[in-house]
Amino acid sequence: MTRKCGFTLVDLVATMSVLGIVVTIAIPAFSTWLPDQRLKTAARDLYSNMQLAKIGAIKSNAQWAIVFDAGATPARYFICSDDGANDTWDGPAAMGGDDVVERTIDLSNYKSGITYGSGNATDDIPGGGSAPADTITYGNDAAVFNPKGTSNGGYVYLQNSKNITSYGVGTLTTGVIRLFKWTGADWE
Repeated sequence: MTRKCGFTLVDLVATMSVLGIVVTIAIPAFSTWLPDQRLKTAARDLYSNMQLAKIGAIKSNAQWAIVFDAGATPARYFICSDDGANDTWDGPAAMGGDDVVERTIDLSNYKSGITYGSGNATDDIPGGGSAPADTITYGNDAAVFNPKGTSNGGYVYLQNSKNITSYGVGTLTTGVIRLFKWTGADWE
């Protein structure tokens, strides 16, 4: 007798059936997980970009800022290295300002409806006992870092289209950058 290697049609049908069942179960779970993962990525990127602006200010011995444009659709923000001739952090020409832009971040690139917002948060980050009154708490919607690495202090809230989870990213006046996630009862 000769020995033949391979698999039969029955083996193939059984394998495809099991694979079909696994995919049927996995797709709904994946579609629920993906928007939250994209929101988490957007929040971490904002945290990193705040670090970049802080380091840029220290290295260049000049102020740098992140200017938030909540009025645009889609929402976006700019990392700026100079406040322009008018000495005001008012964004680039696209916002009506004259700031020098190092990087533009468009929140629509993250998909899943990422925008400024606090989702279903019922408390603000300092813990004032009420929902955030504003999605960007920085004065003039700009987080400004000076050459010593300190900041004007404030927070930016991000949410996705599910409006359940939200993140808060911001700075203390000491320049410490913080990232929080709304857990449904508290910011952690």
